[in-house]
Amino acid sequence: MTNFAWHIVCYGLSAGLALAVAQFPATGAQAADYNVGSIHITELWARATPKGASTGAAYMTITNNGTAPDRVSCVSSDASAECQIHVMTMENGVMKMRPVEHGLEIKPGETVTFKPSSLHLMLVKLEHPLDQGGTVKAKLKFDNAGIVDIEYPIAAIGAAAPGAAENGSGTMNEGHGSMMHMEKH
Repeated sequence: MTNFAWHIVCYGLSAGLALAVAQFPATGAQAADYNVGSIHITELWARATPKGASTGAAYMTITNNGTAPDRVSCVSSDASAECQIHVMTMENGVMKMRPVEHGLEIKPGETVTFKPSSLHLMLVKLEHPLDQGGTVKAKLKFDNAGIVDIEYPIAAIGAAAPGAAENGSGTMNEGHGSMMHMEKH
């Protein structure tokens, strides 16, 4: 093989490898696990938002390894003026979203998963878009366990939960669905 042909083959392999790597969801750094008191937080991620979006969503799994219930609320985020825990439910064929007032209770031994079209951390009044491959930081407060600063890697707009099958379910952007009704309590 000539030197010129070898360079063409290597260039082709490099381009192919770059293309293959680009096919993986860009979530920035691998999400870390967090522990505060008896609380364990895993599987953190957020969705990228389009320019001009006023809200964003972040997700996680929280396990209470303690013997007493605890209550979690969002104190702040580096990307938004407000952050709240929201729940989505289907009522009479209409998806409804509302904040969880006074925080979300997590019973002893319980694991709660925040995911698209369900519980989620709502970032309200975004100060800048959530860019794929970046991160968003938030401060969570647990009534018993204390306060923890966490970081969510940002996946693509409309991304499914990491590890979830790409079957089209659960990909609605919270707060942007046409059949959505938001309630304030």
